[in-house]
Amino acid sequence: MRVDHFAYQQATRVAGFGLLLQVAVGLTLLLFGLLGRDTSMVIGSFYVLSGILLWVGLIVAFHQHRLERLEALEDDELREAAPDASIFEASREEAGVAAKRLRQMHKWMLPIASLLVAAILITLATMTFVWLGKLDDPASRANLENDFLVGNAPGWQIAIGLGFAIIAFIFSRFVAGMSQQDAWQNLRGGAGFMVGNALVCLAIAIGVVFTLFEKSGAMRVVTQVILIFMIAVSVEIVLNFILNLYRPRRRGEVPRPAFDSRVLSLLAAPDSIVRSINEAVNYQFGFDITSSWGYQLLIRSFVWLGGFAIVILLALSTMVVVEPDQQGVRLRFGKIVGDVRQGELVWKLPWPIETVETYDVGLVRELFLGPAGITYPQVSKWSAGEDKGPEGRRSYLVAAPQMSEEVRRAVEGLESTSMDLDQAEGQDSAGDAMVEASSEQLGGRFALVDADIVLRWRVKPGALIDYLNFSTDYRRNRALSVMRVRALHSIAMREISQFLSREPLDDVLSPKGRSLLVRLQDRVQMAYDEYGTGVEIVSLVIPFLQPAPDAVASFEDMSIEKQNARKIVEEARRTVAVTMATLVGDVESADEITSLILELIAVENEQGIDSEAARSRRALIEKKLIDGRASAATLISQARARRWEIITNAQENTSDVLGQAGAFHAAPEIFRQRLLMDVLATTLNSVRMKYVLGPDPDRVNLGIQMREPDVGFNLDEYIDSDS
Repeated sequence: MRVDHFAYQQATRVAGFGLLLQVAVGLTLLLFGLLGRDTSMVIGSFYVLSGILLWVGLIVAFHQHRLERLEALEDDELREAAPDASIFEASREEAGVAAKRLRQMHKWMLPIASLLVAAILITLATMTFVWLGKLDDPASRANLENDFLVGNAPGWQIAIGLGFAIIAFIFSRFVAGMSQQDAWQNLRGGAGFMVGNALVCLAIAIGVVFTLFEKSGAMRVVTQVILIFMIAVSVEIVLNFILNLYRPRRRGEVPRPAFDSRVLSLLAAPDSIVRSINEAVNYQFGFDITSSWGYQLLIRSFVWLGGFAIVILLALSTMVVVEPDQQGVRLRFGKIVGDVRQGELVWKLPWPIETVETYDVGLVRELFLGPAGITYPQVSKWSAGEDKGPEGRRSYLVAAPQMSEEVRRAVEGLESTSMDLDQAEGQDSAGDAMVEASSEQLGGRFALVDADIVLRWRVKPGALIDYLNFSTDYRRNRALSVMRVRALHSIAMREISQFLSREPLDDVLSPKGRSLLVRLQDRVQMAYDEYGTGVEIVSLVIPFLQPAPDAVASFEDMSIEKQNARKIVEEARRTVAVTMATLVGDVESADEITSLILELIAVENEQGIDSEAARSRRALIEKKLIDGRASAATLISQARARRWEIITNAQENTSDVLGQAGAFHAAPEIFRQRLLMDVLATTLNSVRMKYVLGPDPDRVNLGIQMREPDVGFNLDEYIDSDS
């Protein structure tokens, strides 16, 4: 081919068409990804749009080649016009401005363009990998505005992906064919990058096809493959740039730019791969084996042999053996068909139409609701320095320890008093008091315990379909478990947290009655059944359980104080029982009598003290007290006896007075004198010195007898005489 300015003009046109195609593919992927909410197409457009700089560099380089050829043509015409003007040859070479500019472009512009393309590719790929990593982190995911999206128009996505892949591959083959000429060899870089466009579009289309089979994670994998491909291309560009610095150059040779990928160039011209393979085979055998009839027969029959091998493989994929300890289901395009099979040979349609998924239903798996991989000592000393594992030990809220009604009322009274004092201090301190009071109320209602809970589970017999329909086996990046296990973990954590938050701390640390583990297992199993998980809990184990680390040191003191408080309460109860037994006979009767007294007080306040209802209740209370035969009954009996004594004495005095009334009316003066004499006789009988004052001495007759007291029994002392 004649190398002149027309050849480079044609290369410039082809490079311009490649630029337009690159822009069209890149903008279409970007706009459709943004409007159709498809993240993979947006990320794929990063690679395509970064190639715009490459095609611009080729257009400028080939245009400068055209100017250099025109300048060389003018120089040749000058040589022909003045053949003897040899003295001007040196000045003509120095005047080659276009050639000098072309050399500067190959020395600076194309290498810089290559490095810019590599920097753009590796920067975009790294940023995208960081963004995908944040999507897998729940803490960072909450701060992200965008999420990984899969478009809702798979038909258009497949059409765009396959259409652009075919167009890009055809154009790359055309450009690769042109690059076989020495003048157009720099087009190999554009052909290789265009093959990269075809691979990106094809990968997106394949990912969309997988989403039709309910493989939602395929697009995420395709996106990661595209990012790895971008990094690989950028690394190759950097390596080519470094090798070009040390590669020897020949005069007149056009340098090969760094963005000219050797790997992508092979894909743009696959016939060169076959030639390379033939040369490698001939080199290994030491002679031209590719020209032999056997090798030619193998090449001619390769398609048929490959087709026969594919048919055999598809035929073998129609049968699957399900082991006796396994269960399997047939999946047709990702949808479950047929019944569950176990311990038999299953026939199905060839792959990929139908597949058989087998599961070890009898395998018991462990679900750690705390840190895994911790070695526990034989005796737990409740120390704060226990091994917490790589994830840290999990804490659970439990109800605060139970307290007596009297203590609770006292605490509430103190809290209300402190609140009143704080409110009296001013408006600023009122808000702080409210916050402190609410925190104290929360602390009074809940406590913390550290626990490691291990849940052992398996697939419930006959519930494999429910197990498969519950969730998927998709695993996120850097996730330790699949989505199904994470869902089971979340349900179990919710039920256990709700259950423990209603259980007092004492009942959690030392359960009474029905075992805490049994109740927890039943609650979690009920939740699994409600969600249709198809999971059966084999056992639930708590290998580690202790109060919060801050309360461990004082937990022994709290136990001692509780024992002291219990001792005081028991002593008070004993005192009450003894007192009540002494007063009314027993504690039960005391409670009944107390309630009757309260009713009596209420009736007296409403109807009066002398009402019929009040008298009846007083009589009932008195009867209850007497029936108790205690000190209260004795006191009542003594009061009754004293009352009858007072009444009898009063009746005796009354009868005596009534009996003397007749004598008084007959002779009042004599009656009074007689009573006076009786009083004096009774009184003066025991007095040694006697004085008589007042009466007339003429009328007084004194009889005095001098006697000595008798020793022993003297009957006269006990005989009452009137004189």
